[in-house]
Amino acid sequence: MGSYTPTIGIECHVQLKTQTKLFAAVTNDAREAPPNTLVSHICLGMPGALPVLNKAAIDLAMQAAFALNTKPSTFSTFDRKHYFYPDLPKGYQISQFKHPIIEGGFIDIVVDGKEKRIGITRAHLEEDAGKSTHPNGKDYSLVDLNRAGTPLLEIVSEPDIHSPAEAKAYAHELYLRMRYADVSDADLYYGNMRFDVNVSVSKDPKVFGTRTETKNINSFRAVEKVVEYEIARQTEVLEKGGTITQETRGWDDAKQKTFTQRTKEDAHDYRYFPDPDIPPVVLEQSAIDTAQAAMPPMPDDVRQHLHDLKLDDSAIETIVEALPAARLVLQAGEKGVGKDDVRRIALWLAGEVQAAVANDEKLSWDNVILELDSLMTLSKLTADSQVSSTGAKAVLAHLIKDGGDAEKIAKELDVLQVSDEGALKAIVDEVIAANPKAADDVRNGEMKAIGFLVGQVMKASKGKANPGMVQGLLKSKLSA
Repeated sequence: MGSYTPTIGIECHVQLKTQTKLFAAVTNDAREAPPNTLVSHICLGMPGALPVLNKAAIDLAMQAAFALNTKPSTFSTFDRKHYFYPDLPKGYQISQFKHPIIEGGFIDIVVDGKEKRIGITRAHLEEDAGKSTHPNGKDYSLVDLNRAGTPLLEIVSEPDIHSPAEAKAYAHELYLRMRYADVSDADLYYGNMRFDVNVSVSKDPKVFGTRTETKNINSFRAVEKVVEYEIARQTEVLEKGGTITQETRGWDDAKQKTFTQRTKEDAHDYRYFPDPDIPPVVLEQSAIDTAQAAMPPMPDDVRQHLHDLKLDDSAIETIVEALPAARLVLQAGEKGVGKDDVRRIALWLAGEVQAAVANDEKLSWDNVILELDSLMTLSKLTADSQVSSTGAKAVLAHLIKDGGDAEKIAKELDVLQVSDEGALKAIVDEVIAANPKAADDVRNGEMKAIGFLVGQVMKASKGKANPGMVQGLLKSKLSA
């Protein structure tokens, strides 16, 4: 396998989060709807039905362009892409071919500590087809047209990817950028984002081999495994003297292997021509400037902010992955919160909150309660040693489920530390009297013994004593 160079290109279909479909005033969210209930005469391809372009899809495409590190095209057109399939009633798909709304761009990835730039060829708007299902043991298929006409942005990468790890990293970074730009919900489970993976291998690095396209991959791990499998399969075929067929393949996740679906078409097979019902889209520069000015921070902005807080890479990627957590950290920075407090909150998000989300089926990053003011109060209590790190975790567990006032919760949980000097002096005197040998050791310069005495004071106070004050009091008394 080492003598072959793999080349991978990925086409990603992103479902835009518009309220209605691309060309019809029908609800776009078909996740829980019964089959064929979100349809109109346009979705059904009825004779004489005229599509009307959804402006919101253009607005989201502009945001996507900036997320891909480029700008939207000022001029784009729609075309008809002809092919027959049972869930495509018109017999053609309205797409963009000659003049897409996005050209160029790039995505930066990091694999094994090395940065790499993956170019974007283009991204074009198109309507989705319906969905065919094939019941087990039956001799018929069922067609659901709820999804027909939903707005998609198809993002096509350059063939700059050369390993399974790079393919996975590219797919994941693209997912993050579409979510951060608020272009799509990007829910892979519901097919809001799907990957078509093109793979070829060649002994000559300057010449592409014959490619296969494995369609509708809906997880980052599956993207990686598809590339691994296809590289191994194609290499074996070529080594045995065979040839690779340009074809469309599917992915069997249970068997972890690809399988043949149909011969792959080329562009001329689709008989593209301009759609006569939809005029060209012409974007004014003022609209492009407004969209660019409204762009939210991207994943790299969050990474840089967290690097400045001296977080490690694992904690950084945990927060970047959880968009609500990333937004909270950025919000804290915008409010002028001190670095120490922001860092403490970020560590809680990457640690305790992430663990709670992972271990509690009822919790997710979408419903966990993240109130900056409450977290700030808890951070201050911790910094002032009014709450121990253990106590802070107990308060945090309540905050993320129910919200509320951190100090009030700390009082209710009885985790506020005793910082009253008079009360602590009395306990310290009792502990010194009860442990004369350890006290003498401290007087003689054996400072390890002071840890034992601090522990005894904490035990006597049932863990409520402020350990910093306790240590100070012990040193003061025993040095005297």
